[in-house]
Amino acid sequence: MTHVYLSHGLESGPEALKVQALKRVVEACEDCEAVVMDYRDQPSHQARFAHLLATLETRGDDPAHCIMAGSSLGGFLSAAVSQRHPVLGCFLLAPALGMPDYPETTLTLGARHTHIIHGWRDDVVPCEPVIEHARRQRLSLRMVDDDHRLHASLPLILRDFEQFLALCQTA
Repeated sequence: MTHVYLSHGLESGPEALKVQALKRVVEACEDCEAVVMDYRDQPSHQARFAHLLATLETRGDDPAHCIMAGSSLGGFLSAAVSQRHPVLGCFLLAPALGMPDYPETTLTLGARHTHIIHGWRDDVVPCEPVIEHARRQRLSLRMVDDDHRLHASLPLILRDFEQFLALCQTA
């Protein structure tokens, strides 16, 4: 069983459009289970990171069989988990990488498979640090003509996510 942890962004929640759309893709995938995180009562990114790690530990899921998927701050959290515990996959949407107010601005992702989707018109998380992270680790990166929310790119995101899950399950 592949456990897919879905992490929402800073000002979002577990019912957000992207999280719910990704959850439906996971539910349609054989041998996958969605774990939808809820960080709304976690005030800081440090508390959210601790909550994600505690959930992983409490559930007893083997990180090597987990996919971390997240948007914005949720993408940062997913990447940070993979740095601490190598995971099967990281699927990151407009991940908050290289942000000066986060504890680690240069994460090294420890995922067997990684795919990043980021908008050229993102005015919340600049694309340059994300592109640099992808370049440095030679990670799969798709740049789209969209803003931080990536709502106009949702059909493309869901297709990429389906393919990403299939890739991870054949690995």
